[in-house]
Amino acid sequence: MDIIETIKKQIEENSIILYMKGSPNAPQCGFSAKASQAVMACGQRFAYVDILSNPDIRANLPKYANWPTFPQLWVNGELVGGCDIIVQMHESGELKPIIDAAAPKEEASQ
Repeated sequence: MDIIETIKKQIEENSIILYMKGSPNAPQCGFSAKASQAVMACGQRFAYVDILSNPDIRANLPKYANWPTFPQLWVNGELVGGCDIIVQMHESGELKPIIDAAAPKEEASQ
């Protein structure tokens, strides 16, 4: 599978995915720290990819997304944006409803 197929698969299989430097609990740059904190504050589980340990994704995702910088938040297959957009949406209250709507629903037990 080539790297673009890998990226497409990650985005398709994870309704909320954050491409960032480091991890949500150990971000490796200030922008990734702010973005992951905003997403975590929404209270839903989300996937992440550390682009520092995935250089092929780091090199190819900007071309695929037509978005040059990291972090990148994807929700339901759509690019939401980078750090500034994520933080603005969080502060305005726009991010949580989008994240909540995309969060995988728990299976109801019978």
